[in-house]
Amino acid sequence: MKYYSTNQQAPTASLAEAVIGGLAPDRGLYMPERIETLPTSFYSNIDRMSFHEISCRVAEAFFGEDIPQEKLDAIVRDTLAFDTPVVPVKKGIYSLELFHGPTAAFKDVGARFMARMLGYFISQKGDIKEVTVLVATSGDTGSAVANGFLGVPGIQVVVLYPKGKVSDIQEKQFTTLGQNITAVEVDGTFDDCQRLVKSAFVDEELNRHLNLTSANSINIARLLPQSFYYFHAYAQLKRMGVADQVVVCVPSGNFGNITAGLFARRMGLPVSRFIAANNRNDIFLQYLRTGIYTPAPSIATVANAMDVGDPSNFARILELYGKSWERIKGDISGYSFTDEEIIRCIARVYKSDSYLLDPHGACGYLGLEQGLQSHETGLFLETAHPAKFLGTVEKAIEGTVPVPETLQRFMAGVKYSVPMTSRFEEFKDYLLSRK
Repeated sequence: MKYYSTNQQAPTASLAEAVIGGLAPDRGLYMPERIETLPTSFYSNIDRMSFHEISCRVAEAFFGEDIPQEKLDAIVRDTLAFDTPVVPVKKGIYSLELFHGPTAAFKDVGARFMARMLGYFISQKGDIKEVTVLVATSGDTGSAVANGFLGVPGIQVVVLYPKGKVSDIQEKQFTTLGQNITAVEVDGTFDDCQRLVKSAFVDEELNRHLNLTSANSINIARLLPQSFYYFHAYAQLKRMGVADQVVVCVPSGNFGNITAGLFARRMGLPVSRFIAANNRNDIFLQYLRTGIYTPAPSIATVANAMDVGDPSNFARILELYGKSWERIKGDISGYSFTDEEIIRCIARVYKSDSYLLDPHGACGYLGLEQGLQSHETGLFLETAHPAKFLGTVEKAIEGTVPVPETLQRFMAGVKYSVPMTSRFEEFKDYLLSRK
């Protein structure tokens, strides 16, 4: 399989080149040259397959030409060491719980898969001794990537995050690890962090001295595995007898998660349509309304992982739909919600249905309330454990949220981070000094 750049100004790349490079030389995002439609028999039998079996078939469609089957099977098995269950919340609305991994966030799937795939490609290439993974985070990406790559030979990870704009638990998950993980605390926004990462990839001097790649959803090996749990969710809904007319609502920030779902749909997954749920950072919603994409500085909200003013994966959505606004808004609708609406939703659902939402899942739930029709089955993505947002959630429910043991262990660690301005030259000098 070859991969092309969304900017169309770079040579096609092999899977190894796309994964190790992260971003294309023309600053575009890599896309597979083709997307395989899985056979009808796969969907007919999907409810009788395990999560691992489903994911291996999907992974083979994307990566089977480039990685031996037994190795790909092992990568998938090692990635999916936890479940992603579908849980009924109320009549017609179901939660896809993606917080049962080691860092209690959906990004554990993509980050663990990418870490293992990157480790495999490094081991196969004798000319590469070390790769530096750069990752910008608005919250959960940093912890998932840091923990997924922790201790992997030949890989150094640098996590950039906006000072004061992630929760305490999120911050502790990537600033207390040590070993091959370094946290850089940027005096700015997530968009500043993302800009620093993208600028590093196209800086000639940096790339002469370092092998750089990214573990954000701009990396194809981080993005595509996130489609696994959409297929697994459909299988669970089918077992429940409610898999007709499925509408999926995705809390959306950098739009990697919903893009993975759109890939799954392109492969034949029977999803009727998607809803993109935004917080006040509603750039995509404005695009759906006007056909004009206008990035803006991000705004801090209680759903901080969605505080993105220029979502990278918008470029991939454009590619999937041939840049057609009409086709995009035909498959995806959108809503945005204020902090007050999010907090009220957490309190209301906890009281009425005894289900505890995190701020991002609350956006997903609200999106279904706004956009679901009576004959449809609604599935929203509960992307992180509510305990990762203790202050917000406990205030909303006026009660205590139990903290899982995995998160408690992180909170006991000692934070270490490198303070940094948002100036690229300062970040560049820092990276070169590590060489």
